[in-house]
Amino acid sequence: MPEGDSVWRVAARLHTALAGRELTRCDLRVPRFATSDLTGRTTLDVTPRGKHLLARFEGGLTLHTHLGMDGAWRVFAAHEKWHGGPAHEIRAVLATAGHTAVGYRLPVVELLRTADEGRAVGHLGPDLLGPDWDADEAAARLLAAPGRPLGEALLDQRNLAGIGNIYKSELCFLAQVTPWTPVGDLPDPPTTAVRLAGAAHRLLRANTGDRGIRNTTGSRRPGQELFVYGRTHRPCLRCGTPVREAPQNDRPTYWCPRCQPGPTA
Repeated sequence: MPEGDSVWRVAARLHTALAGRELTRCDLRVPRFATSDLTGRTTLDVTPRGKHLLARFEGGLTLHTHLGMDGAWRVFAAHEKWHGGPAHEIRAVLATAGHTAVGYRLPVVELLRTADEGRAVGHLGPDLLGPDWDADEAAARLLAAPGRPLGEALLDQRNLAGIGNIYKSELCFLAQVTPWTPVGDLPDPPTTAVRLAGAAHRLLRANTGDRGIRNTTGSRRPGQELFVYGRTHRPCLRCGTPVREAPQNDRPTYWCPRCQPGPTA
């Protein structure tokens, strides 16, 4: 599942292509909305909300989509050949005179009133890349379940919206605890929770650019962009101990057994 910074970049591309322009084509290829047509309406904005995308149109309508595990939005010039998957995987098409946005393998395609967006995204916690970001509120939500493993709490979008599996492992490394450490067992839990929320915000914000290479270490050396994620059996960048991997809720999870003391899988 994509991280919040990836969704933010998708929203930026869609906004650039569609915002302020009239739709010349709308094709929603899901049964519930197959007859819905936004052609002739102007796109007002495309906004990310955690890992959700909200495309708003004049007349008070919003197209809510989610990328899920392998969904994608592609933007093409008006006469450019589409690519991104076979035609039967296309779930949404939005076109203007200059560009066409094509949504592939989208598990969520929902047209709703803009006034009702809360029904789709109102359950989310503070958005790490949104105007409502509040580190103290995010920390309070993390601390509300002190017995919950930190890795699970970080992935729960109701606590803070935008963290995926990569940032989960990286943030646990920065906190110097394993992802299975209960939130209540963190060193000075209130202080650590606020610091973790702040670190998450800074990391995602730093990775919203178009470089395409996510970096949490600050290193410019190839292969050293991440502290532990995807580095199974490779030396920890801090201490040299081989990084370990184990599933947490069926997701591959990485940690350094020396730098991150605590319970494991």
